Amino acid sequence: MAPESVRVRTTMGAVAVVGIALVIAAITMLAILRRSLTDNVRVAALQRAEAVADFVSDGSFGDPIPGSSDDEFVQVLDDQGRVVLASSNADARPLVDDLHSGENREVEIPFDDDPFLAVAAEDRQRNHTIVVGRTLDGVVESTEVVGGLLLVGIPLLLLLVGGVTWKVVGRALAPVESMRTEADAISTNELHRRIPSGGGRDEITGLATTLNKMLERLETGHARQRRFVSDASHELRSPVASIRQHAEVALEHPGASSAEDLASTVLAEDLRLQRLVEDLLLLARMDEHAEDARSIVVDLDDVVFEEVSRRRGATDRTIDSTRVSAGRILGDRKQLARLTGNLLENALRHASSNVAVSLSQANGRVVLRVDDDGTGVPPRERARIFERFVRLQEARDRDSGGSGLGLAIVSEVAAAHGGAAVVLDSPLGGARFEDSLPGDSADA
Repeated sequence: MAPESVRVRTTMGAVAVVGIALVIAAITMLAILRRSLTDNVRVAALQRAEAVADFVSDGSFGDPIPGSSDDEFVQVLDDQGRVVLASSNADARPLVDDLHSGENREVEIPFDDDPFLAVAAEDRQRNHTIVVGRTLDGVVESTEVVGGLLLVGIPLLLLLVGGVTWKVVGRALAPVESMRTEADAISTNELHRRIPSGGGRDEITGLATTLNKMLERLETGHARQRRFVSDASHELRSPVASIRQHAEVALEHPGASSAEDLASTVLAEDLRLQRLVEDLLLLARMDEHAEDARSIVVDLDDVVFEEVSRRRGATDRTIDSTRVSAGRILGDRKQLARLTGNLLENALRHASSNVAVSLSQANGRVVLRVDDDGTGVPPRERARIFERFVRLQEARDRDSGGSGLGLAIVSEVAAAHGGAAVVLDSPLGGARFEDSLPGDSADA
């Protein structure tokens, strides 16, 4: 396994942290143990010194001082520092220099290789100093035994920590490896596959759920893109085929149609083709957020009047714009004109005789409504109608120049401006298309 893997790094980190903690704890414990044992020796030596001082003051001890062992020495010094009494294992020379009553010191003595702890007590009646030394051999041995056990136990404990961490991390990362294997096998042709989540409630399950939601969005987007490309190809093929058909007929039967008729047909189909390409490019740029609305103040009522005026002379339907009042929003004038124009063209295409346009502003929103007296939109189709290349009356829409992209552009432009487009029942008997957009805050 690679040393940079999460499992290896986690195991090494756990062993390092626990190892450092154990070493610090072991050193601290040995220091406390040595101090505690040394304090015990000091207390015992001090008690012995005080006992000797009592007997010396009574004159009860002879020379040598009885009761001493190889692990202890006793010396009684006068005020000149000379040895007046001593245990049998102590020399006539002082073994400890300049040790005053109540003090203690670790010393080396000539008759034993082990260090001794010497303490001093005072006989005030005779002005003598009693020095008692006790071996620290027990302290050293106990410390060495405990240190040896720690020297063996700490590595074993670190091996146990490393093994447990390795196993636990391995089990925790097993779903991740399964997720990685499954994700690696997913291609653009297999976006239906999903990553196993395990059904738990931990972070890995949350990651799997998030990735599956992402795959679902990718699958939906990919399907939508493929459908879009297929529909676009079909729509582009129609005007190209029409131009080709008329050109072939003109070539085979030169007298059947005039150059003016052919040019008129080619021009109409070319305009249709141009409009379709422009719609496709606009939607593609908006999908890539390359057509974000620019935040400039737009008088939407002026835009509505311009679009209405442009279409009044080209239709026999009546367009009522008397209910258009002032409305200002922040946005892109060109996109808003496209939105308004598409709504008007859709209404004119389906209206029997009348189209009504209204614009109002209330509660910080500007609402644009376009009504027609046509057949309306069935409730079950009202959400789908804003999808791309959707036609409810396919043959009629194609004959009249509709590509199925006009209302999709309306929905996209409205969303880009922070609004929404819906279709409702119209008081005129047909459909009402309504766009609600956030108004300019300066007018609030």
